[in-house]
Amino acid sequence: MTPRTTPERTAKPRTAPKQTATPRKAPKQIHLAAHFPGVNNTTVWADPRSRSQIEFSSFEHLARTAERGLFDFFFLAEGLRLREHKGRVHDLDVVGRPESLTVLNALAAVTEHLGLAATVNATFNEPYELARRLASLDHLSGGRAAWNVVTSSDAFTGENFRRGGFLDHADRYTRAAEFVATARELWDSWTPDGADGSGGEPRPFAHRGQHFDIAGEFGLPRPPQGHPVVIQAGDSPEGREFAASSADVVFTRHGTLEAGRAFYADVKGRLAAYGRAPDDLKIMPGVTFVLGDTAAEAQERAIEIRRQQVSPQNALLAAEQVWGVDLSSYDPEGPLPDIDPDPRSTLVQGRVKVGDPFAVAEKWRALSRAKGLSLHQTVIETTSRQSFIGTPAAVAEQLEEFVRTDAADGFILVPHLTPGGLDEFVERVVPLLQERGAYRTEYRGATLRSHLGLPEPVWKG
Repeated sequence: MTPRTTPERTAKPRTAPKQTATPRKAPKQIHLAAHFPGVNNTTVWADPRSRSQIEFSSFEHLARTAERGLFDFFFLAEGLRLREHKGRVHDLDVVGRPESLTVLNALAAVTEHLGLAATVNATFNEPYELARRLASLDHLSGGRAAWNVVTSSDAFTGENFRRGGFLDHADRYTRAAEFVATARELWDSWTPDGADGSGGEPRPFAHRGQHFDIAGEFGLPRPPQGHPVVIQAGDSPEGREFAASSADVVFTRHGTLEAGRAFYADVKGRLAAYGRAPDDLKIMPGVTFVLGDTAAEAQERAIEIRRQQVSPQNALLAAEQVWGVDLSSYDPEGPLPDIDPDPRSTLVQGRVKVGDPFAVAEKWRALSRAKGLSLHQTVIETTSRQSFIGTPAAVAEQLEEFVRTDAADGFILVPHLTPGGLDEFVERVVPLLQERGAYRTEYRGATLRSHLGLPEPVWKG
């Protein structure tokens, strides 16, 4: 018997809804810069691998490492007077530090792509002279110069310039803003190079303002970048406004994710008032890092580094900066001082003043009580710069999270060793960031502005 078969039912085909393939959004790109470790509380001089902060070989080593890691720029701090503590030169300043632009001009000859950023004070310099030095570096490097603008109302530093305290604290940012604007007027006083390769032409300039009254003719053609990149490192309301109006990069200390997001939103939110887009300003906190093959190993290394950075003696010095009195009779492994700070103290000279010493002292006491910390342990916990600690993969993930969630556009790395402290990061973390698609695999432009993705300045002739 032939079995009966049930005729197959032909299902009416369903028309699937049209789906437009959404291209995967490329990861937000991370910007990296290298801070040369020198006279600060981050550097560990006791380590046998530490070398000179003055010999050119140290600067060259770190700069070449940063360029091998495809970093945007190399960053130098500045100091116009050796700091003092109880009338003696601060121990970290004993060997001093060279003038930044001089070092960077030398580095321009041994690097090809790396941006070169100098910290130069807008209080103790003049627009024509500094604009000329920055334009010279930009020409010699092929468009890689940057200026980190800092200010000072410090009479102690002013004594080196016979200007002890002539500038009121409230005027420091108004002078800085006018200084930057004046420098840009000087750079724009030459016409840009012609499309046919013909050079620009000089035009007379004249600036009449509150702080500067100058006129003449600038001595150099317009820099290759138009204007060297301007970096700013202030956190006060005046500093944030100055950054929004005048800076290309902000060097900030906001290291935690929450604080970074708040700062990022605040500063970026100020840009529209000056006709600027969010990408016209890059926010790059200064951070440290500690790597290990395991999370536990990285934590152990971080603890040891912090102990090296903050010795018992340096803990007392840090506390004296807050309290403003001699604490040499206190045991650094004992409790915090139970006396009030002296806000009028001149015990420490040439260092950034503590904003509200009473509030800082109370914050330290509260932390000490809550965690049972000694004075030494409290200083270690409160003065350590935000660090990324972990395996290379974990650190790469943390860096990407900060940038992906708008807590930063990138980072200025402050290694704890001079000059080899960046080597491990470049060898172990940079390749992982590249694998994630969050970091460049080659330099695609010739200038620092192109590395940072900044717009070309419009010539205002």
